[in-house]
Amino acid sequence: MQDLKIFYEDNHLIVVQKPHNIPSQADKTGDEDMLTIVKNYLKQKYNKPGQVYLGLVHRLDRPTGGIMVFAKTSKAAARLSEQIRNKEMKKKYLATCDGKLEKSQDTWRDFLLKKERTNTSKTVPEGTKNAKEAILDYKVINYHEKNNLSIVKINLHTGRHHQIRVQFSSRGHSLYGDQKYGTRGKRKTTKIMGVLFEF
Repeated sequence: MQDLKIFYEDNHLIVVQKPHNIPSQADKTGDEDMLTIVKNYLKQKYNKPGQVYLGLVHRLDRPTGGIMVFAKTSKAAARLSEQIRNKEMKKKYLATCDGKLEKSQDTWRDFLLKKERTNTSKTVPEGTKNAKEAILDYKVINYHEKNNLSIVKINLHTGRHHQIRVQFSSRGHSLYGDQKYGTRGKRKTTKIMGVLFEF
């Protein structure tokens, strides 16, 4: 069982760190996932019999490390989900990407099409059937000339499938360590993104 790093906990919610390469919830791999890890923690800490309720109100891609917020009651889950829908809760991403970006900050707008068979997405022309608009802002925090890598802070305006990874990769700046869309560090266990919450 993974060591669980807890940032905050009360009667309604728990905020924890998700290490990279751990699924947010159970998937077909059968690997240990965050939902199960946190449930087991609550079960042991409070000596709870039977099933433990834990609401999954958002997800992070498996390769992404960052902060996850879980609801300990159904009422808290409903309220947190509403905050996310109303954009009262905002996620800020930090990522390491290949190369030096032309602009120190910019807004990118694309249309993404998800391929269910391969669980991937790609940029397509506007008007493509089933494509969804994807918008993000980024700001370069640092550029490492020797390694030709940039650290960027990203704000998502939309939450599309693999959005950050696809939009950066489509411009030749794939995230370092990305095994689906990346060109560098694919064999390394480096986390490709981190996420912070702002309220």
